[in-house]
Amino acid sequence: MFTRENKVKRWLAEGANITPMWTQSGSPTIVEAAVYAGWQTILIDNEHGYTDLETTIHLIRAVEGAGGEVIVRVPWNDQVYLKRILDIGVQSLMIPMVNDRESAQEAVAACRYPPAGRRGYAAPMVRASGYGADSGYGARANAELLLIAQIEHVDAVEQIEEIAAVEGIDMLFIGPMDFAGSMGCFEGLTEPEVIAAIQNVEQRILGSGTMLGGFPLPGTATAKLLERGYRLVAGQADIWLFSRAAAQALENL
Repeated sequence: MFTRENKVKRWLAEGANITPMWTQSGSPTIVEAAVYAGWQTILIDNEHGYTDLETTIHLIRAVEGAGGEVIVRVPWNDQVYLKRILDIGVQSLMIPMVNDRESAQEAVAACRYPPAGRRGYAAPMVRASGYGADSGYGARANAELLLIAQIEHVDAVEQIEEIAAVEGIDMLFIGPMDFAGSMGCFEGLTEPEVIAAIQNVEQRILGSGTMLGGFPLPGTATAKLLERGYRLVAGQADIWLFSRAAAQALENL
């Protein structure tokens, strides 16, 4: 029997900051190489990336085999998808477009076994329990969850404190591009009103006592965000890294 601990959750509880690499390529080889290169945590993007559930399993195996940890961004706050992603062994989840307390409560309920939630039970048969090798999985699963709610719409701003107060929501993660779009400033991350609005959201999240995560805005280094109180900053993706490296290699020729 084995015991699976959510190391990302423990690292955050111990005061560490997390700077994962996004993967949108769906390539197990790329994420495996990234972990060996020093990326401790890989954020698998199932919202905008090219991965389905089966591909996600291969990505997780590649990351874990190399000694890394994963977070998965699901496509939507969907009870069925959340149940399935949990069953394949994911413990840290990012959920898009959580705009109010009710949405946050729905996410938590979908991810927790009863009586704390309504996650369907198939523990003895799923990858999360080692296909039954971990007989204690069901008893510990709720406690090992790390749930990250994305704040990426103006409708969420006045609800931040209520979202943060939902038991089971561990972090609020600002999605700046969609947030700007909801303000009528599509792709306008350098617009003064967008910068001011995001700074307001940052302060409200920090004031709520819930952990803050997000992307660096243009011209803002990851280190600066960490200084401002961010605990998770996801500023690099495998596609971007490869494209930049490929362009630089061609220029060097």
